[in-house]
Amino acid sequence: MKLTVVGGGSTYTPELIDGFARLRDTLPVEELVLVDPAAERLELVGGLARRIFARQGHDGRIVTTSDLDAGVEGADAVLLQLRVGGQAARQQDETWPLECGCIGQETTGAGGLAKALRTVPVVLDIAERVRRTNPNAWIIDFTNPVGIVTRALLQAGHKAVGLCNVAIGFQRKFANLLGTTPSEVHLEHIGLNHLTWETAVRLGGPEGDNVLPKLLAEHGETIAADLKLPPALLDRLGGVIPSYYLRYYYAHDEVVRELGTKPSRAAEVAAMEQQLLEMYGDPALDEKPELLARRGGAYYSEAAVDLAAALLGSTGNPYQVVNTYNGGTLPFLPDDAVIEVQAAVGPSGALPLAVADVDPLFAGLVANVTAYEELALEAALRGGRDRVFRALLAHPLVGQYEYADGLTDRLIAHNREHLAWA
Repeated sequence: MKLTVVGGGSTYTPELIDGFARLRDTLPVEELVLVDPAAERLELVGGLARRIFARQGHDGRIVTTSDLDAGVEGADAVLLQLRVGGQAARQQDETWPLECGCIGQETTGAGGLAKALRTVPVVLDIAERVRRTNPNAWIIDFTNPVGIVTRALLQAGHKAVGLCNVAIGFQRKFANLLGTTPSEVHLEHIGLNHLTWETAVRLGGPEGDNVLPKLLAEHGETIAADLKLPPALLDRLGGVIPSYYLRYYYAHDEVVRELGTKPSRAAEVAAMEQQLLEMYGDPALDEKPELLARRGGAYYSEAAVDLAAALLGSTGNPYQVVNTYNGGTLPFLPDDAVIEVQAAVGPSGALPLAVADVDPLFAGLVANVTAYEELALEAALRGGRDRVFRALLAHPLVGQYEYADGLTDRLIAHNREHLAWA
């Protein structure tokens, strides 16, 4: 089995490597190719990757290359983990929206739109080259904004599934609180990427007992504190658990004030990345460093292994939270919307499981953001100031024409080098 990671020079990659090494019985990788144009970073990450494999007794071959076409040739699956523009672009995404009194965040709001505009054309070019070289390869997208990027891939006819680590993070947290194993915890996870709610937590599988009321009764304050939301809000939401990204919607003004008084997350991550790269260059290091856990992407490797194993017909959990076409699962959305839900995953792809009726409190916001994502993808594919403005005006975190105008000007000014039409 051959897997290729595009963006393999990322400081995330040792987390992925660690998962491939530990879970080799689930996903027996014989050749792992790390592709990245940043040769110096790639050399550091590739060296550590080989040492991790050696330490854990994995006999798979690790190859590093800047040649995308060579790297994806013959691959069974291609994982995408890109950041077009690097941390410098992320720093901008997290700062200029604050000038208009809006959330500065890399995956949602105006910053998320900027990332989509930079990213979608690059990802589609990569996917076309994968298709020319190896049309049967699965594309697993971990590149944000995952929902928009996955929709772009699927609309272009690629064999693609989107992946996020929010659900697996909840699964691990709930298993710990319940004193059980993660494999026993099945989530009813409903919504869009970075806009989801856990509406049930079942033990043993899709038909198991719902222990979400027990979780909230016994651990509600702990869960709410992790989300930085008041415990009473979880009760008023009807006994569901929102993802932490919902704080940008439910406490928008509070978050904007916070973001204006502290260093950006991008600045923190950039500093961490420098430390990590120095560590990766140490020839004595042969495991992922503890600092990597603070970088983000917890459990990404385990989610990626499970998804790749299921798609490629190996072992692995058949029920996984993924991003894929709606196909009538949420009847208030178009069939070609990309949703994030539990699905049955196998070699033919991801088939969403049936879900119960969605509370209008959540359905309304999901429908609104889905409309924004459709407009955002149109802007990413076709360009133009008016399309950017329309997407921003549609976003519930913007929604006012003066804000949308100001944000459009700033977005274009800060991203001109990445926008072919600007």
